[in-house]
Amino acid sequence: MRDTGAMTERSWTFSEREFYLAEFRGRTLGIALPERPADSLENLARVVAELAKNGTRCVVISPAREALEAVVPVLVEPAGQTDWVGELWRGLRTGMSAGLWLSDEASPGQGTDPFPARCRAAVLDLRLAKLVWIDARGSLQNDAGQRISLLDLADLAGSAKPESKVSDADSPLLGEFRQLLEGGVASVNVCSLAGLADELFTYAGSGTLLAPERYLEVRGLGVDDFDAAADLIARGVEEGFLAPRSQVGVEASLGQSFGVFVEGRYLAGIGALVGYPDQGMAEVASLYTVTRFAGEGVGGHLVAFALERARAAGFGRAFACTISDRVEAFFVRQGFAVVGPEEIPAAKWVDYPADRQGEVRCLVRALD
Repeated sequence: MRDTGAMTERSWTFSEREFYLAEFRGRTLGIALPERPADSLENLARVVAELAKNGTRCVVISPAREALEAVVPVLVEPAGQTDWVGELWRGLRTGMSAGLWLSDEASPGQGTDPFPARCRAAVLDLRLAKLVWIDARGSLQNDAGQRISLLDLADLAGSAKPESKVSDADSPLLGEFRQLLEGGVASVNVCSLAGLADELFTYAGSGTLLAPERYLEVRGLGVDDFDAAADLIARGVEEGFLAPRSQVGVEASLGQSFGVFVEGRYLAGIGALVGYPDQGMAEVASLYTVTRFAGEGVGGHLVAFALERARAAGFGRAFACTISDRVEAFFVRQGFAVVGPEEIPAAKWVDYPADRQGEVRCLVRALD
């Protein structure tokens, strides 16, 4: 018998961690420690062990030998060697993780450049799939000291939006990251040791994601997207942005849902369009966006997609309901006007949570 009670927790087996572990499986990631961290290395050791268990190989790169020795079983020093790549590969085959000690001595192909440049050269030599750069600040920051969640090559070339401008102190580091992305590394992450697992295994992350492009694609969800979408719906319910719904209700909404994907892979937000043909109205429902991509206009893309669908289906008006001041303001910016609940189809209020009915705000927009 199906559970028809309100969903207040995630009851399916999908998890963000498993989603990302599946993406990393069979690949080799790099983690750069530019200096001996003041924090404990336990989080790093735990993540490296989890990646190894997952079938993901990990190269930890640092000028701090004692830090590497505390985390990985094999240590390779390129200085003075011409076959260090083969030696590193041997270590990865036997132990799934290895340390690359970039000492201050000159080494083939690396010279005596600062660590970021030597690290970049090594990562490109190894053709690693991803590099995670450990920074005690937890992320790259703008001039106001605020976290920057997402950057692409256009930003690194100097065309970043003013509110996302990275502080001048990080400019040399950004140059190295740009060369990594241009050299074929799929992505670079910047985070703290404490935030490493969140950065690697969650949608929202903890630091900064740098990718070649940030292109957005809005499309209907397929069955392979439903697990991640259902997880986002549960998150929206937990945070109070979405009304609780039954398992059956979630299943029904997924067939009408669509999402915004960044780089075709990262589900950055979801929404649904629910029709009320007798009233000629359609509801923009289950709208939820991931914090990391909040500055990318994800919500606006979702609403525009929903309105286009509603017009194509012949609806004359669209509406939305929320108890959040922030969400209400967002829909007003999208051209919706605040109305009373009596202007919303009566069917909307059937089985609607009683504790939300007194707080709900209703908004309508004409589609002519």
